[in-house]
Amino acid sequence: MVIYRGFDVLESLMREVFTKNGVPEGDAGICAEILIESDKRGIESHGVGRFKPIYIDRIRDGILNPVTKIDIVREGPTTAVLDGNDGMGHVIGKKAMETAIEKAGKLGMGMVAVRNSSHYGIAGYYATMAAKRGMIGITGTNARPSIAPTNGVEAMLGTNPLTFGIPTDEEFDFILDCATSVTQRGKIEVYDREGKDVPSGWVIGRDGNGVTDINGMLSGLDKGELALTPLGGLGELTAGYKGYGYATVVEMLSAALAGGMFMKALNGKDEMGNKRPYGLGHFFIAIDVGAFIDIADFKKATGDILRGLRASERMPGCERIFTAGEKEYLYYTENRDRGVPLNDAMQGILRGLIVEYGLKGYEI
Repeated sequence: MVIYRGFDVLESLMREVFTKNGVPEGDAGICAEILIESDKRGIESHGVGRFKPIYIDRIRDGILNPVTKIDIVREGPTTAVLDGNDGMGHVIGKKAMETAIEKAGKLGMGMVAVRNSSHYGIAGYYATMAAKRGMIGITGTNARPSIAPTNGVEAMLGTNPLTFGIPTDEEFDFILDCATSVTQRGKIEVYDREGKDVPSGWVIGRDGNGVTDINGMLSGLDKGELALTPLGGLGELTAGYKGYGYATVVEMLSAALAGGMFMKALNGKDEMGNKRPYGLGHFFIAIDVGAFIDIADFKKATGDILRGLRASERMPGCERIFTAGEKEYLYYTENRDRGVPLNDAMQGILRGLIVEYGLKGYEI
């Protein structure tokens, strides 16, 4: 049975559990805020559902540092390279985008590359930071190998999102936040919790054939027996090479630019098969719109573009055309009072944490 719990309640719960695991209070607030922002946007794959397995379990396993120490490796007027020392990716990501925004405010553009970080949640959060400041925000991150290159079957690249945030004169900004694969692991985790098989074309085996059976799929991905397909799907006929190419760009900007690790080095295992920090890399770009054009004129133009797209002729049987960021905005406005849907599995996980840490005031 699915129940709903308020965004504020779950954000508070995550914040408390983070602090119980050694994350400083301020950092715990940042991590919980970014995680619940995913649920507010209706992105179940990166919200509270990933709280325990991705963050708490990794802290407990000793492969994620709860206290985040950020070193400046190199810095110029418009650039910086940061080392996150295997700390909390949300904290590192927010600091990096704040740095890019500050530099863009002074000289028009700023870019920060990061190495030795960890999973930083939804990339759209950081692009939105820039958009709210009247800037164009761009970010990407590499991840553990899960995508097979076009014409290949071996998982080599991460799902590697390439994300843009662009301010508009509408109630919501243009936020394009998507992986460079057909789907991402977090979505498969949602299907696994619900016991549903995945659609055809998402996952392939070493024989090159598609796999839809959810049973054993996550472990198959972990072992490298299965792989996700790049955006566009299998082969070249449906342009899978485009997703493969964009994933490679993100890998280069997330790793090579910061002197970080890439591809198979990000599998979270050492030579003996023991768990180790993932050592992810990210990049963040902020572009000050005011350096090019009056911000009001820019927002009017971007708004007109979006309104023009939504007003164009619709396909028969389709009620409306959406633009990026619109569905997420509508989801929150429609669900702000209801909160996050929690299935039986998720309820069990959260209740376990409440009991384990003796937390009071939470009913799940």
